[in-house]
Amino acid sequence: MLAMADPDLDNGPRTERSATMRMCAVTREVRPIDELIRFVVSPQGEVVPDLKRKLPGRGLWISASRRTVAEAVRRNQFSRGFKREIRAAATLPADTEALLVRSATEALAMVAKAGQIVSGFSKVEGALRDGQAQALIHATDGAADGIRKLDAIVRQKRANADESPEIPIVNVLTSAELDLALGRSNVIHAALLAGPASKTFLSRCQTLVRYRMADDDKTAEAARNSD
Repeated sequence: MLAMADPDLDNGPRTERSATMRMCAVTREVRPIDELIRFVVSPQGEVVPDLKRKLPGRGLWISASRRTVAEAVRRNQFSRGFKREIRAAATLPADTEALLVRSATEALAMVAKAGQIVSGFSKVEGALRDGQAQALIHATDGAADGIRKLDAIVRQKRANADESPEIPIVNVLTSAELDLALGRSNVIHAALLAGPASKTFLSRCQTLVRYRMADDDKTAEAARNSD
């Protein structure tokens, strides 16, 4: 357990940088901070997700699960945790997911700026076959046929013991969100190339998948391979 006077609240990002584990205020489980979301109270008295864990003030930690955040709102957990009347909007679970999506699209925009991505079926297929692709991206509203064909290449590489590392498949953003991130139209398929910006994007996608799917207790596998 954490050696804290109040196990529900941290003392602010400046004093808690070394912490790697926190207790979820709803489930009471101590988990790695990558599996939780920090919430703070704005000057207006509203609950705000602190995805980057940098906002000032004390923070309340909730498991990175839409269902758990909804339960925190239903149970008035924020007022209990912060020990004062707090306005937690009923839309907080959806608002948090929207922020996670925006975080992922912003990271993907940085990938594009760094030149660490290709898009379009033919270019993606070539990157997969040439071994340049570090991850395969599909729009959630993409046609099944194209997704099936590209996924088959990934499965073929996975079956080959000499192919390494495994190529994750990311399917968390719509075509419109991919268009926005990449500054192009009608993006359905893309392939990440090697680079630090790509790693940041994959990490943020993992958080988004966890938020959507954590309740299935298959978070790690889904985040690695969200097809």
